[in-house]
Amino acid sequence: MPEQRLTIPVTGMTCANCVKTIERNVKKLDGIQLAEVNYATEKLDVTFDSSEMDTNRIIERIRAVGYDVPTTTLDLPITGMHCANCAKAVSRALKKVDGVLGAEVNYATERAAVSLTPAVDRRDLIAAVERAGYGVVETDDEDELSDAEASAREAELRHQMHRLVIGVLFTLPLFLMSMARDFGL
Repeated sequence: MPEQRLTIPVTGMTCANCVKTIERNVKKLDGIQLAEVNYATEKLDVTFDSSEMDTNRIIERIRAVGYDVPTTTLDLPITGMHCANCAKAVSRALKKVDGVLGAEVNYATERAAVSLTPAVDRRDLIAAVERAGYGVVETDDEDELSDAEASAREAELRHQMHRLVIGVLFTLPLFLMSMARDFGL
């Protein structure tokens, strides 16, 4: 039984009930042994049997109950491809890496566009491509991967602030109209 432990960032939680909702729904999936959400760090620690479960199904379940997992797209320059079948082989190899949501490999441009969670290490992607018999041109794009989670959190904060401002704009006039007599206005 190949047991795997994974930490997945989750956005959109507002209370302890959100934590329980995510934990309860992820634990319902087959092969999940442990699912714990830390509200303060907004991360899900999950232990699962990788022969029965994969990361994509866990992320789909989190999204199905109304929360989000920040993702990013990474562009990998691939070397050693000779035909369209090579591109398919690279794509299959990348999709097997936990945390990879999708991989589109273009033989003509020799590039792979990989959609993934911030928990995926670029070295794991490179290793998967090399195990398939191809190479990856090394670049310093590691910052893109770590910034995806921060930008998702900033977007969530902007969204929540926008909702707060709208709520105050609609609540304040209503409050003043209903309480004007009590304040002697």
